[in-house]
Amino acid sequence: MPELIEVRFKGNRKDYYTWDSESAVSVGGDVLVEADRGLDLGTVTAVGGLADRKCGIACAGCAPESTPEPKGRVVRAASSEDTRLASELRKAEDDVRRKVMERVHAHGLAMKVSDAEWQWDRKKLTVFFTADQRVDFRALVRELATLFRTRIELRQIGARDEARRVDGVGRCGRQYCCSTWLTELRPVSLSLAKDQRLSLNPSQISGGCGRLLCCLRYEHEFYVASRRRFPKEGKTLQAGRGPERVQAVDIFRDRVLLRAEDGSSRTVTLAELRGEIADAGPMPEVVAPPPPAALVTFDEGESVVTPERAAEAVTPGPKKRRRRRRRGRGSPGGPGGGSSGE
Repeated sequence: MPELIEVRFKGNRKDYYTWDSESAVSVGGDVLVEADRGLDLGTVTAVGGLADRKCGIACAGCAPESTPEPKGRVVRAASSEDTRLASELRKAEDDVRRKVMERVHAHGLAMKVSDAEWQWDRKKLTVFFTADQRVDFRALVRELATLFRTRIELRQIGARDEARRVDGVGRCGRQYCCSTWLTELRPVSLSLAKDQRLSLNPSQISGGCGRLLCCLRYEHEFYVASRRRFPKEGKTLQAGRGPERVQAVDIFRDRVLLRAEDGSSRTVTLAELRGEIADAGPMPEVVAPPPPAALVTFDEGESVVTPERAAEAVTPGPKKRRRRRRRGRGSPGGPGGGSSGE
């Protein structure tokens, strides 16, 4: 039975293929797989059941219980000569990108060339670029096909995908998550930063790509689950010193900042606060006072409601039209009017 294998390529790109051979394939080994009109070389990152589970998680178009459909099959394991050829192609891609940038400037196109990737058999060259608007690059493709004598594909990507391919070091001092282990780039909204009580200054919560940090997404569930253990900020509690208002919570040290009615504040642990609330009992209910007698002036009396009065109450009366005063032609101030002097 064919075995499912996860294979990764340059730029943290991955696809799934089938392995029909009886020999075992090891994780971390290089293999040649079926590509667009040829062969491409990639690295095995998951085999068997693990690849099935990862494919089921990452794929958004398959049904939950359906069998994942691979993109193609693994042709054979890569030899040392195949690996050497692939490394030479990786080194030559920098020169290719510079040449493409020169042709882009010559054509005056508003696009930024991010990366270039050769297919292992050199039958296809993919150029990745970013642009703020639609770009007509048909003349550029024809010129690049003549220059490199291969099939050219220009693919537009976003700022996050560009950071994944280019790679770099984030504000935390570590390599970009999208270039190492974060394979799926999910959208990140500003509400995630608000839930984590972070500064809304874009320069402090943005990554090297200029977008919101990816770590806001996969740390969000921890913050939401941790805050459920604490009382909501702004809520008034009946603690050991009477009614106190929750000013702030510290989910990392399990502490709560309380402020009393006299303006004094104190910090207690979550366990101590729960004990004080249990000893104090429920807060007394605040009953709203009745309205003053002077305001209660509505009295229906003993009026009888008839169908005629009900219809009159719900039917709007005729609108009164405001009559505009027309000025005569000979009147003072009107057209043709005015006073004549001798």
